[in-house]
Amino acid sequence: MGQLYNVLLATFAATGSFLFGYDAGVMTDVIASPNFLHYFQTTSSSSFVGAVNSTFSGGAVVGSLMGGLTMDRFGRKQTIQIASVFAILGAIIQCSAVNMVMILAGRIISGLAIGLCSMAIPVYQAECADPTVRGKIVGLTQQMVGIGFIVSTWIGFGCHHAPDTSSVQWRFPLAFQIIPSVVLLVGLFWLPETPRWLIENMKDHQALQVLHRLHYNGKNADWIEWQFNEIKSAIKAENEIAAKGWRMMFRASQWRNRLLHGTLVQVFTQLTGINVIGYYQTIMYQALGFTGNKNVLVAGLYNCVGPIANFIFIFFILDRVGRRKPLIFGALGISATLISEAVLNSLNPDGTRLGLSIAGVIFLFLVSIIFSFSFGPISWLYTSEIMPMPIRGRGNAFAIGVGNWLVATVFAQVSPVALEKLDWKYYICFAAFNLVITLPTVYFFFKETNQKSLEEIDLLFGDGGVIAARSQEKGENLNELSRQGDVRRNSVEADHIDFRAPGIG
Repeated sequence: MGQLYNVLLATFAATGSFLFGYDAGVMTDVIASPNFLHYFQTTSSSSFVGAVNSTFSGGAVVGSLMGGLTMDRFGRKQTIQIASVFAILGAIIQCSAVNMVMILAGRIISGLAIGLCSMAIPVYQAECADPTVRGKIVGLTQQMVGIGFIVSTWIGFGCHHAPDTSSVQWRFPLAFQIIPSVVLLVGLFWLPETPRWLIENMKDHQALQVLHRLHYNGKNADWIEWQFNEIKSAIKAENEIAAKGWRMMFRASQWRNRLLHGTLVQVFTQLTGINVIGYYQTIMYQALGFTGNKNVLVAGLYNCVGPIANFIFIFFILDRVGRRKPLIFGALGISATLISEAVLNSLNPDGTRLGLSIAGVIFLFLVSIIFSFSFGPISWLYTSEIMPMPIRGRGNAFAIGVGNWLVATVFAQVSPVALEKLDWKYYICFAAFNLVITLPTVYFFFKETNQKSLEEIDLLFGDGGVIAARSQEKGENLNELSRQGDVRRNSVEADHIDFRAPGIG
């Protein structure tokens, strides 16, 4: 079936990413609903509203870390299905809420679901993808997150036309989460598990069948056989010397290095400020003088520009330019845009200068566009592809759970207060971090992984932790281990040329 099946599989799996985007974006309109605020006797800048978003992110921290266990034990596919069940339960509790406790409990459970999805789906896509199109495949994660935001906003906008006396304004948007959750849960029964997980769990025949379904184009049977043997030998070598569990990924230097890379790219993604804008953009538009339905309408337009930019980037640019250059561009571009936003807000404190208000909205839109050309798709892609097989589940769980969701939890809680107290100065905090921390770290330390198989990325990081693990567990001589790593690298590269030339290339 080849590349078309690859794309269709990844697109359907990304229904979980759609759910991620919808679930994260739906509260933007809910907290702007007059009926919601009246029903729960709160305001859009209250600590309760901050808790609604922070409990969601806190649940996602737990879900991500839990996924490190379920992905290794039950597989990538079943982990996503477990997430779907949590999502259905969380949505039912939220849309039927009669008090604050039910809202917060529902958000925590939904957060568990999204935490599982956010770390399992990119891994599922990366392990199924051919290296030549892995950027497009895993980039679908961010694409569907953006589409989820779009749908949540326009459903919210439509429901805002209901009378202020009707709870339809917020109950229907929250109930809509059930639909993609059910579709994902049921549809995954017809999709395969990843070849790498099947091989690790001694299901070689199934793994070879899946590789054929994913990559066969009528003339590359030799390449598929080589890929199967390469995956099997890499997993066997690593499993022979690597202890299972969380401790090993911190003890082996190469694995620890990869874990640091994956965690940092997630932290840097949050420090662009994109989630703060996503959660609290209606508050930002109010500061610019946009209120009522006009506020929600602008939020709906904002949520459209990111997915459009992301689509252009992942399908026409990403696999050509790699990972590092877009991240450098993103750090510089978002910093410049946030500084401009701060200046505009400082000159327009009461939001009465229409020209400056419109310019302020445009710069917030520009942040979304630049993010979609950089950190948005690459954060999921880079994290999922740099982890070696023995720690891919737990490594992604830690990087996304701690680097993404734990940091998001902090900003979700403090941002309503920060926007009220610091006003335009809050934008400067994010710009400064990008320029002082993110930019030099990416430029000097991040590695380029574009167009490399997951096994070749092992070699890029120093033989995928095998060398480090041997030195930790057996005390072998480091110089000899390095020589062995060089021999293996040369051998694999030679084999790669022989088999790939007539293959899918």
